[in-house]
Amino acid sequence: MATATTATTATTVTRIGGRIGAEIGGVKLGGDLPDGTVAEIRAALLAHKVVFFRGQDHLDEAGHEAFAQLLGAPVAHPTVPSADGRYALGIDSHHGARANQWHTDVTFVPAYPAFSILRAVTIPPYGGNTLWANTATAYSNLPEPLRALADSLRAVHSNEYDYAALKPDALPEALAQYREVFTSTKFLTEHPVVRVHPETGERALLLGNFVQRINGLTGRDSRVLQDLFQAHIESPENTVRWQWRAGDVAIWDNRATQHYGVDDSDDHERTLRRVTVDGDVPVGPDGEPSRLISPEAVPDPSFGIASGASTADSAPTAAATSA
Repeated sequence: MATATTATTATTVTRIGGRIGAEIGGVKLGGDLPDGTVAEIRAALLAHKVVFFRGQDHLDEAGHEAFAQLLGAPVAHPTVPSADGRYALGIDSHHGARANQWHTDVTFVPAYPAFSILRAVTIPPYGGNTLWANTATAYSNLPEPLRALADSLRAVHSNEYDYAALKPDALPEALAQYREVFTSTKFLTEHPVVRVHPETGERALLLGNFVQRINGLTGRDSRVLQDLFQAHIESPENTVRWQWRAGDVAIWDNRATQHYGVDDSDDHERTLRRVTVDGDVPVGPDGEPSRLISPEAVPDPSFGIASGASTADSAPTAAATSA
């Protein structure tokens, strides 16, 4: 059984949830971390799915990006311009960026990010917490018949959905950003409902608010199954909640989690910056990879490489995922 706290000479890893979440101490994040420390962070991230660092006030956009490069190739959002002209996505409450829906980042493209690194800049006096859920334990704790069913399903994800219906109180600028920016390119991607993690071999549910439909089912049946599996993901025992302080950093394995930014801080300012690390194309239990339906190719973002460009030659094979 894992202990609550593990430590090396300088780094501590303290579990904060039974199924997900750990706080890492003794580390000053930046682009100059020793390889051994980066390996410890990555190992903790794969084990606990989301890890938190307090007191990283020294980080700016450049330091944030430099640290991200230690985990892989940074990749910009496919449609939303960055806050710094490079990779840092602005999550700003005054511009409608309150993601109060369970989601995995950018699953409307095939090779969605492997890791997301979120840095707190301005935090409200109350509220504005973020929750994460472990999609691997959600899968492993399903009854066997439901695991078998999930293994057989594929779903279509899209960045085009009924935003106004989901957020009836959305501010006009949020609606404008959704219509004019977020869906400036409309994506459709088919993913397996269960993906095999390329580093741990775990199976994890791949769902969230970008799912448009489950293939081969009527709209009603598709929604019932989505709700069924999503309820297991959102089970309180499967989640962790983080109360932000300015200078905090959260890093999560976007291949094995969903998250939810709680919109309960009224009109107070809440500003964060997110840098994502490029991911690979998911593969299901049957060895079949995800596929882009439209457009014909993922376009280059306003800066840097297109999603999946850094991992295009490293997709797992069916043989590698059938064990």
